Amino acid sequence: MGKFINPFTDVGFKRIFGQEINKDLLIDFLNALLDGERQVKDIKFLDKELLPIFEKDRGLIYDVYCTDENDEQFIVEMQNKEHVNFRERALYYLSQAIARQGEKGVDWKFNLKAVYGVFFLNFSLTDLPRKLRTDIVLSDRDTHELFTDKMRYIFIELPSFTKEESECETDFERWIYVLKNMETLQRLPFKARMAVFQKLEQIVDIAAMSKEDRMKYDESIKVYRDQMAIMEYERQQGKAEGLAQGKAEGLAQGKAEGLAQGKADVARNLKRMGMTAESIAQATGLTLDDIAGL
Repeated sequence: MGKFINPFTDVGFKRIFGQEINKDLLIDFLNALLDGERQVKDIKFLDKELLPIFEKDRGLIYDVYCTDENDEQFIVEMQNKEHVNFRERALYYLSQAIARQGEKGVDWKFNLKAVYGVFFLNFSLTDLPRKLRTDIVLSDRDTHELFTDKMRYIFIELPSFTKEESECETDFERWIYVLKNMETLQRLPFKARMAVFQKLEQIVDIAAMSKEDRMKYDESIKVYRDQMAIMEYERQQGKAEGLAQGKAEGLAQGKAEGLAQGKADVARNLKRMGMTAESIAQATGLTLDDIAGL
């Protein structure tokens, strides 16, 4: 295991950005993200779990939910895997935060505060250009003139960031470099330029964690690695099926043998990664006896 935590795990992400005692880290990141637009001076963490407004409605649980000194709200999420209706989910999250600002009575004049959704993505959005940052706002389709600034999405595609340490030019890029490479680093760079990274280094040092926090983190990293292994299997399976369909259409037997071999290869890789036989069986469909014989 590396020296520092993996920030893409649930425990790791919330340890960095979701603690009141370390709120200066989130403030610094938000200011780097919104550099040249606005400056966040202070934040207050809100309850991450929102109960449904009406009976039998669906509640929400955010990763990080906070408001600044101007009562503008920030929803900060880490998403490791794209799933069905992911964009609609993001829309729902922000819409709920806006709707809950409504006040009872006739005196309320719809004086809404802005809601920002900041989504770290450990994958690339489909059907969109591959780039680190995608900002979504409500604007006129033809003139691109901003219609309202009360709802904004910022998607950060971590796989699209390829800069080395020496190539980072802005504080935002320095943050992304550190987060993306944290688990493999032996020291945190940029501490001379960004004092907040000195504190960050202490927070993310695995050796400095309490026994209870370490146990929670160990469980979180196991879940994360199982997710990544299953995603890799799905990617390889999709590739194998595509090749089989192109090369052996009508050769059902050949395709079946190819898929079986592909499953065996993937199972071997998952086994080398330390994944349990039960999890491998669930991911590949192979029996425990098959896995034991690999």
